[in-house]
Amino acid sequence: MSAPAHHVPVLLAEVMAALSPRQDEVHVDGTFGAGGYSKAMLDLGARVFAFDRDPDAIREGCILEDESGGRLTLVPERFSRMRQALADRGVDSVDGVTLDIGVSSMQLDRADRGFSFQADGPLDMRMSQQGRTAADFLNNAAEEEIADILYHYGEEPKSRRVARAIVAARPIERTGQLATVVRKALGHHPGMKKDPATRTFQAIRIYLNEELQELEGGLEAAEQVLKAGGRLAVVTFHSLEDRLVKRFLKARSGSLPTGSRHLPERKSAAPLPSFEAVARPVRAGEQELAANPRARSATLRVARRTAASSWSREGVPA
Repeated sequence: MSAPAHHVPVLLAEVMAALSPRQDEVHVDGTFGAGGYSKAMLDLGARVFAFDRDPDAIREGCILEDESGGRLTLVPERFSRMRQALADRGVDSVDGVTLDIGVSSMQLDRADRGFSFQADGPLDMRMSQQGRTAADFLNNAAEEEIADILYHYGEEPKSRRVARAIVAARPIERTGQLATVVRKALGHHPGMKKDPATRTFQAIRIYLNEELQELEGGLEAAEQVLKAGGRLAVVTFHSLEDRLVKRFLKARSGSLPTGSRHLPERKSAAPLPSFEAVARPVRAGEQELAANPRARSATLRVARRTAASSWSREGVPA
């Protein structure tokens, strides 16, 4: 089976080692993208349900689906809905779930999708290609709201200055236009290690696509569908995502403190850990970084499902 030549899956060997897909096991690829992880799992004999909310990914993945002999099923859904979507297809539990969080290479590389300032394009940024565009948001939101989003989702320390510049420059319709406004507001010169527009683009994309909420829902859904002994592998690309995954796995494995002299004791009994064998974070080695610079910020976290019940949002068995 062939995968698109332009797509280089991040930490592929490490993810496959963590998931260890076996013949006739059932796995979920929650972020199909260009199909790199799914193809590797298929090559190892697994049955794969691959989720993606991007219609382009689903359409272009049909070739791999056709070549799979019925072992790949593409699911045009958000991965946070994997429990319901799998149940609709007669699947109650799976052996592995992998999530590769954030924007995909195919989205970044296509100027008409509006995710990147590397090439000028319409200011879109919608993963599902439905709903508000980034231009809709920036041209209608209040300055204070824009500043808050840049600060919380982009960790932009000068968010108010950037928001003020955006409002003054409206209407903004193109990625190149937005990048120019941000660079002018923050100061930019050739040779800077990081383009000052990076944090703003990240923040708008995360907010518009509800990426952190989706990640929270996806982790909970994975907990619900994984059978005892099932493996979870999550690749993140920035600190907001990684902190969320780290906190989830610490809580679900019973590694968070249950109380202190500064906090009241929990009156209800703590639920049994739903995950174990939480591995140390894994990052790309020099060889992969040389071949794929986008792997530089990638972090892989892995854990194994126990036989305990899933937790609810309140921290008790569901």
